[in-house]
Amino acid sequence: MSGLIGKKIGMTSLYDKDGKSVACTVVEAGPCFVSQIKTNDKDGYQAIQLSYDDKNEKKVINSESGHFKKANLNVKKKLVEFKNFETDLDLGDTLSVEHFSEGDFVDVSAKSKGKGFQGVVKRHGFAGVGQSTHGQHNRLRAPGSIGAASYPARVFKGMRMAGQMGNKKVKTLNLRVIKVVPEKNLLILKGCVPGPKNAYVIIQK
Repeated sequence: MSGLIGKKIGMTSLYDKDGKSVACTVVEAGPCFVSQIKTNDKDGYQAIQLSYDDKNEKKVINSESGHFKKANLNVKKKLVEFKNFETDLDLGDTLSVEHFSEGDFVDVSAKSKGKGFQGVVKRHGFAGVGQSTHGQHNRLRAPGSIGAASYPARVFKGMRMAGQMGNKKVKTLNLRVIKVVPEKNLLILKGCVPGPKNAYVIIQK
């Protein structure tokens, strides 16, 4: 799948032909630069490595500057590999938002918003006790039993418990491209995209 790296700007709404309000996400897609080309002979597989968003020179380490020097590029913050790229590209080539066109369907992946350590009611949708009669006074949002003591005498893998919620890679499928704004490298997608504002997103088609 070919694609681009971008940054989530935020959400807005547009009106369609029928005058209905459509919730949209604005994504800054590209410009992305080809920083490495992986080949079967050298790497054992074929892929294109794209880079996006300039990195502060003070934070650059030698190995990074050497990697980007081969492609005559400034050091970038975000690197992503794409397999089965549709077009033939050379080292140092630039890809813009015009890689997409209106009406395309794309998949967008990003790290979801982190929500910290959450209990089972918020994290897994447990109902809780829900009633205040019959002697319960301190178990309103507790998880309940997590397994028997004598047998199996352990907690099964995958048991739904309290823990960190969010901050995981999430992929949203089949979002329609409503509008492409090449002058500002903007892509307007129907629906919502994972992650907070200014989060890096990977757009694949």
